[in-house]
Amino acid sequence: MGRLSSAILWLAGIGLIAMTVIVAYQVFMRFVINASPSWTEAGAIMLVTWFVFLGAAVGVRENFHMGFDVLLYVLPGGAKPWLRGISDVAIFAFAFGMLWYGGELAIRYWSTRIPVLGLPTSFTYFPIVVSGFLMCLFAAERFLLRLAGEPVDDVAADPAITEA
Repeated sequence: MGRLSSAILWLAGIGLIAMTVIVAYQVFMRFVINASPSWTEAGAIMLVTWFVFLGAAVGVRENFHMGFDVLLYVLPGGAKPWLRGISDVAIFAFAFGMLWYGGELAIRYWSTRIPVLGLPTSFTYFPIVVSGFLMCLFAAERFLLRLAGEPVDDVAADPAITEA
């Protein structure tokens, strides 16, 4: 799973670079050449959604997501793994909703087109579906590793765990 996470992060980074190049091209064409291409804004927005959603999936794997961190400082050490497990289940449920409802949107809008790109409108919703799937995968991995007794949380960097 670590290699998959790294590959996704690299892909998101390439998307960020591509979006930056497209926006720079758009600015150059608009203000220097005075002929802005119509596809650049829609293309840049689509790339933003891809790298944001892919980055969010990696955030789930790397434990950079919202959780019960405030409670971790006031509860006894034995409650912390339970809260982390509840957090994993909540993330899985939310990600499954992304996968399910994003999939419904992708199917529903397959027949319509994004005019300036010529792509099906479903391409707008694919990042939600892919990210939802990856978040489900990564949350399930964390949950199962925690059930197996593996130290999935970075104990050295988490003062709430070390003080217990």
